[in-house]
Amino acid sequence: MNHLESEFVFALCNPGSEKALKLEANALDLNWRLSYQRRGFVTFKADAPFALDALELLNAPLACARRLCLSLGKAPSLEEALRRLDAAALIHHARYFERKMQGQPCAASPQLGQLIGTVVELEPTEFWAGLHRHAPFLSPDPAGDAGLVMPLASPSRAWLKLEEALRFFALPLTPADVVVELGCAPGGVVLALLQRGIPTIGVDPAKMADVVLASAIANRANAPPNKPWFFHCRKPAALASKRDLGPGVTWFMSDMNQSPGVVLKECVRFCKMAPAIRGVLITLKLTDLLQIADKPQWLAALTDMGFTTLRLQQLSVHHKELALLALKF
Repeated sequence: MNHLESEFVFALCNPGSEKALKLEANALDLNWRLSYQRRGFVTFKADAPFALDALELLNAPLACARRLCLSLGKAPSLEEALRRLDAAALIHHARYFERKMQGQPCAASPQLGQLIGTVVELEPTEFWAGLHRHAPFLSPDPAGDAGLVMPLASPSRAWLKLEEALRFFALPLTPADVVVELGCAPGGVVLALLQRGIPTIGVDPAKMADVVLASAIANRANAPPNKPWFFHCRKPAALASKRDLGPGVTWFMSDMNQSPGVVLKECVRFCKMAPAIRGVLITLKLTDLLQIADKPQWLAALTDMGFTTLRLQQLSVHHKELALLALKF
């Protein structure tokens, strides 16, 4: 098995993202040619085969690929697909179901460098087998799908977006951080952060949900030292000032319903007002996923601010959205 090679790669993605995924692959000059495509599933053929001991070469930064695997081909049964994955330390299962590419829960979590096998069921008699090595900033979940269920208390889907991003990227947020979030109303992201014990400043002129206001403080000077708090800066993002933020802000987040250009412009401004910001997590809301062609401009804006680790990723809970992560550590 260690000498196995394949010229084929498959990607799992959100249904409807296939065209954007192919656009990304072409823009990166990967020399991959489209081989086969189904909803949520795209295979490519490379110019040269990938060897099992060089799977890190598959870690192409394709934002629309929730999982990228060395393809071991199509199998007529689950048993045959599993037989091809006998060297894998852990098996993930995925299937196209209810118009989604879904991962099935796995009891074990992958370790860095571990060889993971993925079985994808597209039809009762169509299975695909693939391999990848787990690496930083790869989802630990089958098909990149955490299977999250939004709690009844959450006032918006933004809770799902943040929780999946935290899990997908293994983000090291702690109660010692202070997050500023733009476009926070009605409070899905804020609730997720408070549930994790993380103090949050929300910037939005709209009203917040009562479940979030239960942790609200009137001003930063009265912030309790040993429990999470929420400070509502009830202004448009463009009018928020350094004084509104106060000291100690370490993360910038945004779920604003604005164009990527507007959100990134505000990100630059807030990072200047709070130079201790070491991490950025932005939901980029697109009118068309083919706007992913602008990815180099988005990443350049953050590189110019001193961020050294950048990742753009479509999550399983996204529609025409992308998560943009930038770190200074």
